[in-house]
Amino acid sequence: MQGKGVSSGIAIGTIKYCAQTTRTVEKRQVTDFPAEIVRFESARALAAAQLGELAVSTAQKLGKENSLLFEIHQMMLEDTDYRESVTQIIQGQQVCAEYAVQETAGQFKEMFASMDDEYMKERAADVQDVSRRVIALLTGIGEESLLGDKPVILAAEDFSPSETAQFDRDKVLALLTSTGSGNSHTAIFARTMGIPAVIGVGGALTPDCDGLFAVLDGETGTVVLNPDEVTLAEYRKKAAEQRQREELLLAYRGKKGVSRSGKEINIYANIGSPEDVPAVLKNDAEGVGLFRSEFLYLEQSDFPGEDTQYNAYKAVLESMVGKRVVIRTLDIGADKQADYFGLAHEENPALGLRAVRICLTRPDIFKTQLRALCRASVHGKLAIMIPMITSVNEVRQVKSILKDVQDELDVAGIRYSDSIELGIMVETPAAAIISDLLAEEVDFFSIGTNDLTQYTLAIDRQNHAIEPFCDTHHDAILRLIATVVRNAHAKGLWVGICGELAGDLSLMKFYLDVGVDELSVAPPLVLGLRKAVCDSE
Repeated sequence: MQGKGVSSGIAIGTIKYCAQTTRTVEKRQVTDFPAEIVRFESARALAAAQLGELAVSTAQKLGKENSLLFEIHQMMLEDTDYRESVTQIIQGQQVCAEYAVQETAGQFKEMFASMDDEYMKERAADVQDVSRRVIALLTGIGEESLLGDKPVILAAEDFSPSETAQFDRDKVLALLTSTGSGNSHTAIFARTMGIPAVIGVGGALTPDCDGLFAVLDGETGTVVLNPDEVTLAEYRKKAAEQRQREELLLAYRGKKGVSRSGKEINIYANIGSPEDVPAVLKNDAEGVGLFRSEFLYLEQSDFPGEDTQYNAYKAVLESMVGKRVVIRTLDIGADKQADYFGLAHEENPALGLRAVRICLTRPDIFKTQLRALCRASVHGKLAIMIPMITSVNEVRQVKSILKDVQDELDVAGIRYSDSIELGIMVETPAAAIISDLLAEEVDFFSIGTNDLTQYTLAIDRQNHAIEPFCDTHHDAILRLIATVVRNAHAKGLWVGICGELAGDLSLMKFYLDVGVDELSVAPPLVLGLRKAVCDSE
């Protein structure tokens, strides 16, 4: 079978196929409607509590960013439309709560699946996952465990977020699915947990594969069923070589990322919360190149206060002990929504009111974050980064608001560092093209290659249907990166890359040739990236 490798590694073992048939709930008529609604509300509350526990355990195992999904699931259970739909079906059709939940899930799934926005389409799977949990509590029939006693290659059409997050790493050799995409929950969790994974093998994966012996290569996307001894020996050798490479990477702890010709690139790490810092330190990153502060907003039911934000920023800065920490100001909008912001529905949210545009149109929110950042700056080496910049005027407005905040802190006698760096994300073609002008205004650039690719190629990065057209090595993108670095260096600025392309080892020679100063990636990728720098000419 040939699919897409989304998490590298070799797995050799027996396939356990999980036929995920949807359990049909009996349409049972009832007369005591209030009692049935109480049953639903009790199960809904318990499901929300379970998701809260799952969010905590996922944060501990996979980091705060990956646990956010279950907080979104909790919010789905609080959604007024969802609850009202269940209640109305109970009353209108005179049916039991579990049937009403099943009907509501089906209606919401259809609604989400019919939307044009790819992010919203993915919510169809989430509402099904949440509803299955409520139905299981109502019926007293829990979901069957996917795992037995022995480690297996776990296979299915796809896996729900709840299933993936709760896998026992010791019992899962690899994940194999017939559908899915590189940005699916299965793929993301597999990479974070270090489980080899292949997705999208199509109709070749059937229930008949259950019990077959197989070899899975998470790098090439190849799966060999019933391999002969020669093939088995080849893959065992490859697996041993991979383990050896991982052990050798430990030798790069404490080293600088300097190529054989003397060119240096600093290797930083991306994080979503203070809970991710231990992984940064464990993998010896030289700093934090991207702290996604929006997760402080997405995990709240209301705007996080100044002290809440200050404590989070302070914790990261202190933990990094003098190493640079680049904190991105809130990047809400597009595929990251928080209901309490009250943002209107947009036909093209990626091109709409998001990131710095929200900050400049709602300065009260922005000032609260800047005050917290400035107060925290005395606890370490802080760099503030502004996302989605397209003009010099936007930068000047940001600087004006920042000065107002610092003037207010001066009047109040509150200390802040006088060496805070201010930079911008270059993630629009506009910013890249006028990077010579923007360089006059800031201290550094960080290139966000995910959005830069999306906007340059006119490709929605949430739309899996057009993924084959997304050439991340397109000459236009590489030329824009080279232009940004050249213009920055001409003004004495340093330049980093914090998008997915930062971890693309095939571009290392290009990064060294154009003079990229810093690459920021997920913590587990740090040592491998540093080795790639050191091994380059």
